[in-house]
Amino acid sequence: MAIHQPLPAPPYDIAGLVEALGDVPVVTEPVVVRRRSRDFFWYSPILAEELKAVAGDIIVKPRNEADVVRTAAACARLRIPLTVRAGGTGNYGQAMPLAGGVLLDMTGLDQVLWQKPGIVRVQAGMNLLSLDKATRENGFELRMHPSTKRTATVGGFVAGGSGGIGSVAYGGLREPGNILAARIVTVEEEPRILELRQDAAQKVNRAYGTTGIITELEMPLAPAWPWIDVIVAFDSFWEAFEAGRAVAMADGVVKKLVTPIAAPIPSYFGALKSACPEGKSILACMIAEPFLDSFKAVLAGRGTVTHEAPSEEGPGQVPLYEYSWNHTTLQWLKTDRSITYLQLLYPHDRLEESVRLMMEMFEGEVLPHLEFIRFAGRITCSALPIVRYTTPERLNEIIALHEEHGVLVANPHVVSLEDGSRHKRADADQLGFKAEVDPMGLLNPGKMRSFVPVR
Repeated sequence: MAIHQPLPAPPYDIAGLVEALGDVPVVTEPVVVRRRSRDFFWYSPILAEELKAVAGDIIVKPRNEADVVRTAAACARLRIPLTVRAGGTGNYGQAMPLAGGVLLDMTGLDQVLWQKPGIVRVQAGMNLLSLDKATRENGFELRMHPSTKRTATVGGFVAGGSGGIGSVAYGGLREPGNILAARIVTVEEEPRILELRQDAAQKVNRAYGTTGIITELEMPLAPAWPWIDVIVAFDSFWEAFEAGRAVAMADGVVKKLVTPIAAPIPSYFGALKSACPEGKSILACMIAEPFLDSFKAVLAGRGTVTHEAPSEEGPGQVPLYEYSWNHTTLQWLKTDRSITYLQLLYPHDRLEESVRLMMEMFEGEVLPHLEFIRFAGRITCSALPIVRYTTPERLNEIIALHEEHGVLVANPHVVSLEDGSRHKRADADQLGFKAEVDPMGLLNPGKMRSFVPVR
């Protein structure tokens, strides 16, 4: 496992930067800058130690794209690193400034620019819940969103790259059609504004903000449904898995979440604890209300429905999706910091075999939590299992054993794209594109380890 320490940060000309920015709002108070330099990296006991000293030097808060261009130009002229951030909901230091410098807070760019049936054009700093509310007025919603929907932004979601709630129907962000266009600003002394459409937009997907500053995104929408949160309890995890697979493969049942979770994980579920009987594994689902009876027919009497209610996202409400994906890990971490997690992708053609094998190999040490998804047109599972952490060496061994048995690991205990990738390398298109849009390597230094500045 690669060890990443904060990069050496030479003294930057922050006074010169502030002068060059003119009336662009900035924050220089060290306590505030340090707080905003952090994300949820502490999910990892390894990163919690490695990144604890990371902090930027100044926060810049652009109000519009012109402010972004002005900041990019000033950073290029003064050779000051620039790390883009917004909601700060990442889990492995994606938007933490390893080399210090500027934190570019994009949350001021938060407007819907236009929408029409099936498509929305939005500024990158817009909150995902606010965006969903705006599109629902016209009968549409986002195809997918992370479990951090209520605090994350659309630009952070794309730059972090993955999928989430909705991926059981639409796959991940990498699937064709799930990002329609991205508008970016380059980091050069004379910044350019580029429009990337269709496949070209993938150059900013899961690049941690290293391949240009995203200012706008064009995203596809789905018909908005009234969603019902459902929890079904089972005597064993395997029963929950089999029921979940049946639901995931029932193409006529409109769903957004199909999540089998092994006991004792649900015992940490706070407000939902009453719906999670002690010792039971659960299947957590979001089902479109008109298809609830069809969903229950697919269950065919398996399990016991312990919770069934409309999904609510308002103040004081905790939607079911905040117990899924990596919020599952957070629920446990709220009361016990001795655990951590992994991010896995099971092979679609050996799904049952692989899940069983990993359960047997790591019984009691790696606790299953699966997310049914579509991947390249096939149903399989991502997984974010709870790991009872002991040492970095044992964690490395667990990762290696998964990989040896054909289970892909996106390592959440490292900070670079390459080390965290399931394919252990930077995407060639993204690497080449970075040379075009960030030739000095000022964007989020340390996150694309393979990149060598070209000037």
